[in-house]
Amino acid sequence: MSEKSIKHIVEAVLLAAGKPLTLDQLLAVFGDGEKPGRDQIREAIAALQEEYAERGIELVQVASGWRIQVGQEMEPWVSRLTEEKPARYSRALLETLALVAYRQPITRGEIEDIRGVSVSSSIMKTLQEREWVRVVGHRDVPGRPAMYGTTRQFLDYFNLKGLDDLPTLMELRDFDTINAELELTLPGEGAEAEEAAGQAQEPGLVVVPVAGEGGESNETLH
Repeated sequence: MSEKSIKHIVEAVLLAAGKPLTLDQLLAVFGDGEKPGRDQIREAIAALQEEYAERGIELVQVASGWRIQVGQEMEPWVSRLTEEKPARYSRALLETLALVAYRQPITRGEIEDIRGVSVSSSIMKTLQEREWVRVVGHRDVPGRPAMYGTTRQFLDYFNLKGLDDLPTLMELRDFDTINAELELTLPGEGAEAEEAAGQAQEPGLVVVPVAGEGGESNETLH
């Protein structure tokens, strides 16, 4: 099979999948008599990335594999296709997520000690429902509190191959600047949201910008 044919097949499969695919999953679509080598798949991916460099789409590697997606710079125009508003999260939720990402495994009590305020049960529920955070064990102390860590879905959402790709502390930026750039606002969830907003106004907090699908997130740390 020619390199051009392999490239076209890889492109078609990634477009049809609608989710990241590993090299093994890409190889599985080829029959026994036509199966290319892993290096040939990698070459096809590299060729597609080069072709997409001047286009509005991109081929990226995330934790779950390779994915074709809309280029992040195209988000303002693509978002106009739907009237549905992008998910917006409170500062308290983003701070909690950032602490889990950078300090994992971490307990809810440890998060509260660092932030200096209680963590709402709804925040932990939301993070787990989004499949960004999961229980990875229990601390061997009285009460055996759950320890939380991030998931593969978290890495995929933020276009990360692994935790080593998280921004370093040197890349931390001011929360208000990031918030203005991303036009993030607190969700209107009544008194609970207002309480979260009030708790978020703590000194000494900065934000980690993380690129996601559509570039719609940021994270905060002490």
